[in-house]
Amino acid sequence: MKKYRKYTFYCCTFVFCVGLVWPAMYTNPVKGMKQSSFHPDSFWYYPWGKSVTHKGIDIFAGLNTGVTSVTNGLVVYSGTMSRGGKVVLVLGPKWRLHYYAHLNQSGVETLEWVGAGETIGGVGNTGNAQGKPYHLHYSVVTLIPYFWRIDDSRQGWKKMFYLNPKDYFSV
Repeated sequence: MKKYRKYTFYCCTFVFCVGLVWPAMYTNPVKGMKQSSFHPDSFWYYPWGKSVTHKGIDIFAGLNTGVTSVTNGLVVYSGTMSRGGKVVLVLGPKWRLHYYAHLNQSGVETLEWVGAGETIGGVGNTGNAQGKPYHLHYSVVTLIPYFWRIDDSRQGWKKMFYLNPKDYFSV
């Protein structure tokens, strides 16, 4: 039994380290996206409805405009959530989750591997975005807390998990 635990520990350590050093390649999450497609200061905007603080960036585009995976990764969820509507959640390098919400359609399945720039859905207004302009809500969440990012802003303790998505755009 001790041998099995030791093996498990080494395997888990290896997988964790690979996730940290896995090279990241980034691309824009919406096809044809420009600097004017989003407001660069909308991340961590307060007040923002039921979520209190806006923990992502909304990228505006036409209905069914292609939504692409920002990075290589594993689709850990493709389905529906009450606020996000149709969503896709991709686990990428550095143990970061890339969250795509309000999709009109999803083109991937849970546990499917996606490459950077691969189409994973289309822009929509599902979930709590119904009746609003078509857009993609894009967030980046780290599974490894960045404690130094905590501040005294509204919900500032959550900043240790939420990263500014515009840092991953190439526009």
